Amino acid sequence: MDNTKKVKKMMLILSKSTLDNVYACFILANGARMEGIESEIFFTFFGLEAIQKSRINHLHVATVGNPAMHIPTMLGGLPGMEAMATKMMKSKIEKLDIPPVEEFLEMLTASGSKLWACKLAMDMFDLKKEDLIDDLDGILTVGDFYARAEGEGTHVVFI
Repeated sequence: MDNTKKVKKMMLILSKSTLDNVYACFILANGARMEGIESEIFFTFFGLEAIQKSRINHLHVATVGNPAMHIPTMLGGLPGMEAMATKMMKSKIEKLDIPPVEEFLEMLTASGSKLWACKLAMDMFDLKKEDLIDDLDGILTVGDFYARAEGEGTHVVFI
């Protein structure tokens, strides 16, 4: 394989904090680290909930407007449907020995993944650095994030 074409860094942008999006992002970042590839996650807009101390343990599965749920929108909106879907997904995740979100973040940072919060989204939602997890590497502007993506072999993925 030509080393100039090899993936060297994964830059993941997480914009939503539904359990399916969060786990997809974390699994990609973790997989990159396991393959010796750098990984960084940029949490923006509602993706910030995955790193908010007050929200991290309360993420859920979206049942309304999610075609992958294969249930009519009206049913997805019924009381208790979201809680039931979330409980089912958490149960499946646990059976696969995938750690809870907070523990997964600790594993990512221990493996060398970088975690960044979006400055604009922080300002929009009136969030302070103290509102976020302690393992956060910092708060970046979009320009700062793109500057970190410079170089051959970097891939940017929006989740």
